[in-house]
Amino acid sequence: MQSIAIVNYGMGNVRSVQKALAHVAPNDNIFLTDNAELIRNADRIVFPGQGAIGACMQALNKHNLVEVVKQSARKKPFLGICLGLQLLFDHSQENGGVEGLSILEGDVVHFPKNALKIPHMGWNTVKQVSEHPLWHNIEDNARFYSVHSYFVATSETNIITGSSNYGIDFTCAVAKDNLFAVQFHPEKSQHDGLQLLKNFVNWNID
Repeated sequence: MQSIAIVNYGMGNVRSVQKALAHVAPNDNIFLTDNAELIRNADRIVFPGQGAIGACMQALNKHNLVEVVKQSARKKPFLGICLGLQLLFDHSQENGGVEGLSILEGDVVHFPKNALKIPHMGWNTVKQVSEHPLWHNIEDNARFYSVHSYFVATSETNIITGSSNYGIDFTCAVAKDNLFAVQFHPEKSQHDGLQLLKNFVNWNID
């Protein structure tokens, strides 16, 4: 039995994520925590987030979780969801400008003002830009559920593994070594979302 820690800093849809993971991994120890030591000792980490990025960074600092999240993102299977993707980058335009965790290079920017209705909310197709174990048994251009007004812009094109179109093409999934992160919500994306979570639970990074 492996342990999967869901980082609970008060800014994520953590109960839904926990239920979805429990569905695909009923024999694993899946728990919510804001305890840095428990996160450090877990086998896998899920890093969700919802709301405004400024409040998320404040909450991470308040719970003293910044360093353990950075360490985990570099050492063990790590899944970022929604703001859990955006927080991995250097800087966001949201809330007048917020510094991120700088685990990955890039900025989080607002959809163009002349784009479609903001926020981007609902189902959209995801183009698999590169092969990855977390795409196993998920068809290219499968549909996932999203809610966001900002997206990641990165010059590290080699980390982009999924893209969507909402008036413009934008990055919706990235992967680097032991890290995989998505803008959409797999826990709200029915069969394909559950398959992605199952793939994460079974992902061997060795």
